[in-house]
Amino acid sequence: MNRLVERLFRYIAIDTQSARGTGTFPSTEKQKNLGRLLVEELQAMGITNAEMDEFGTVYATIESSEGVSESVPAIGFTAHMDTALELPGVGIKARVIENYDGEDIVLNEEKNIIFKTSQFPRLKVYKGKDLVVADGTTLLAADDKAGVSEIMELAHILMTNPEIKHGVVKLCFTCDEEIGQSTQHLNLEKFNPNFAYSLDGGEEGEFYYDNFNCGQADVTIHGKVAHTGYAKGRMVNASHLAMEFHSMIDPLAIPANTANREGFTHLSSLNSEVGMAKMVYLVRDHEMTLYTQKKENLQRIADFMNAKYGEGTVEINFKDIMYNMRDKILENPFIIDNAIDAMNELGIEPVVIPVRGGVDGAEITFMGLPCPNLFTGSDNCHTIYEYCCVQSMEKALALILKLVENCVKKA
Repeated sequence: MNRLVERLFRYIAIDTQSARGTGTFPSTEKQKNLGRLLVEELQAMGITNAEMDEFGTVYATIESSEGVSESVPAIGFTAHMDTALELPGVGIKARVIENYDGEDIVLNEEKNIIFKTSQFPRLKVYKGKDLVVADGTTLLAADDKAGVSEIMELAHILMTNPEIKHGVVKLCFTCDEEIGQSTQHLNLEKFNPNFAYSLDGGEEGEFYYDNFNCGQADVTIHGKVAHTGYAKGRMVNASHLAMEFHSMIDPLAIPANTANREGFTHLSSLNSEVGMAKMVYLVRDHEMTLYTQKKENLQRIADFMNAKYGEGTVEINFKDIMYNMRDKILENPFIIDNAIDAMNELGIEPVVIPVRGGVDGAEITFMGLPCPNLFTGSDNCHTIYEYCCVQSMEKALALILKLVENCVKKA
């Protein structure tokens, strides 16, 4: 097993799942366990300034090579340590399928969990490659520990190969990306390159700088409780009103019916009783006008139901989480050209696509540090079918090393 894959296995063995509603930062203290390990490993490489702050964010600076001009721009790389909430992130049983044969993969024979090519036809693209998978009962956690592994391996290469000339390289590993608050306490005085790249993408060649505008709508519906035997004219069932509210949302504009740059309104959670119902909606769209329109539609539904059932029946609160970084990245064409040129040099076909999600890079970009997103070699994140291609991870590592070297060559 090569060192890059060993890193991935070591990092996914640490449970770093984030959580909503804890009121703390990071949302789970266990995320710091990985942060402490990364700091130890970075310091063992000789990066003595590596540190983790009180919020669990890890910072490190690799100083420039001797003799490299100060005019060489500092480049940064970031990835997040936490894993998604949808599935367990602890007790991960990962394995490498060498020289994958292009057929269905039995993830778990005992539970009859099969990774079928009929359902995931892109699997066949990886015939002859090596795939990392879990056992079908947990996440693999390659999102985003593949990115963490690649950046850590880059650090190792730069620290052990002095013949590789480079400028200043800044590293940053964040917590709580999966719940949209990874940059809440990010210190741009510590992570302060001229530009950066987030490693939180998918398949080989993917390059993102067109992401969703992301928001959340918290809806509370107040009902009236009454004895069921004497409820006529008295009971107002909040569960019924919740169903009525949801019925007025466009059924085509949901995740299961949208793709590419089509936005959606997604019912993420529903907790309901007669007296009260609480719903959380995720609102997404690449275009700000359409994103705003989706929020306005939810507000109109709330206003309609309050007019129908009485003021205060429906409360709705919006929170903007992240914005599309596209326009700000386009103001810095060098960052795009730098990545495309490096991919072409390495024989990697650039796949510039809109990302149907939000990434650390978008929030960092709006903080003033341009930070588009690069692939890590993983796919099917947030599912039991998450996997990672070893050769694509190696390409991601080669790409970020090339980006570092090109900063010197193009200065």
